[in-house]
Amino acid sequence: MSFALEFVAEASAEAECATGDYEARVPGLGVRFRQEVESACTAIVQHPLLWRERPGGYRRVNLPGFPYYVAFVLRGNRVFVIAVAHANRHPDYWKSRIP
Repeated sequence: MSFALEFVAEASAEAECATGDYEARVPGLGVRFRQEVESACTAIVQHPLLWRERPGGYRRVNLPGFPYYVAFVLRGNRVFVIAVAHANRHPDYWKSRIP
């Protein structure tokens, strides 16, 4: 089965914000962060059931080297990225985005 990937607007904004923050701290670090997000999204589309479903109906992929994760839900043949969230900040703020 083939899956299509979609970012909700808030998740896209979170990824852009974190990328900019990392790039401002250390040149090149934002690029590396963006690459990790893209790598996680590629893996999600290829094998979305690899990660366990958590209470609330979402799944998440931790980003290596960063305290962030990509939270997503499956709806038919579509994968919705609902958050690119910091693992240690306000853990439930994005859960209202789950369709």
